[in-house]
Amino acid sequence: MRNWKTLATACSLLLALAGCGPNQGSAPTAASSRPSGATTPAEAVLLPTRDLRDNDLAAFARDAVPPALHARLDTAWRSGRTRWPLDELPLGAKVPAMLGALAAPGSEAKLGRDYDRQLAGAGGELRSAALALGLFGDKYLANEGDFSADERAHYRQLVAATSRWAANAPLSDSKRAHAAIARLATAARASGLRSEADFARFGMDDSLRRLSGYERVLKQVLAGYGLDLDATLAGMRANEVERDGDHARVRMQYRFGGRDIDAVIGVERRDGRWYVADFLRHAEAAAGPATPAR
Repeated sequence: MRNWKTLATACSLLLALAGCGPNQGSAPTAASSRPSGATTPAEAVLLPTRDLRDNDLAAFARDAVPPALHARLDTAWRSGRTRWPLDELPLGAKVPAMLGALAAPGSEAKLGRDYDRQLAGAGGELRSAALALGLFGDKYLANEGDFSADERAHYRQLVAATSRWAANAPLSDSKRAHAAIARLATAARASGLRSEADFARFGMDDSLRRLSGYERVLKQVLAGYGLDLDATLAGMRANEVERDGDHARVRMQYRFGGRDIDAVIGVERRDGRWYVADFLRHAEAAAGPATPAR
C-alpha cells in the first residue's frame, strides 16, 4: 500500500511542479483571429496538437469545440461547474489547488520537506509501484470508467508507456526535485491563479492563457525526467482512414515515453468544421444542456 501512495505522490508532485509557469499576459494570440476548428478530419487531430506544441491552451479550447459550445463552456467555467479542457488531463481538477499550494508563502520549504520524507532515495520502491500501477491502470481501462472504445484502446497504450517511463525516471533524485520546486514556486506566484475563485473570475479563455505557462513548464520538467513532450507533439502523424458523411475515422501515430502509439479515433463535422468526437462528448457533458432559443 505504501508503494502505491508513494508513486501517486510522485506523479502529483510532478503535475504540481508543472502547473506554475509565469503569466505571459492575457492579450489574444494570433490564433484567435482565424476560424476555430479544422477543415479536414486529419486536421481535427493535428490542429489541437499544434496548439499544445505552441503552448496555447486557449487556442486548443477554441479548436476542440464549435464556437457555440465554447461559449457554453465559458459560462459553466465561470460558475464553477467545469474546468474543461483541464478535465481531459490527469488530475486536471486539482490544478487550482496545486497552484495555490505552490504559490503559498514558504511553499518551497514545505514541499521540499514533503518530498524528502516520502520520495527522496526511494528509487526501487518507485519503480515497483510504477509497474504495479501500470498493470492496475490497464485493467481499469479495459473494464471500468466512462470511456469510449477509442479512448480505451488509446489510453491503454499510454498507460503502458507512462508506467515504463515512470519506472525508469529519476523520480527519487532529491537535488533535481528541490531545484524544480524553488523555480516553479516563484512562477506559480506570478501566474495570478491561486484558487477556484481566480479561475471563475478570469473565465475560461483568460485562465487558459495564463495556464499556458503550466504546459510550458510541464514540458520542461518532464523533459528533465526523460519525457520529451515537444518531440511527441512534433512527431504526431494523422491520416484519414474512412469517412461516412459527417463522421470519419483518423489514424494517429506518435512516439511517447520511448514507445510507439498507434490509435484510430472518431471525428465529427459540425457547421463545416471537424472535431475529435470524444472531445465533443466530454465538452457537451461539461457544459450542460443548451439554453433553448427564445
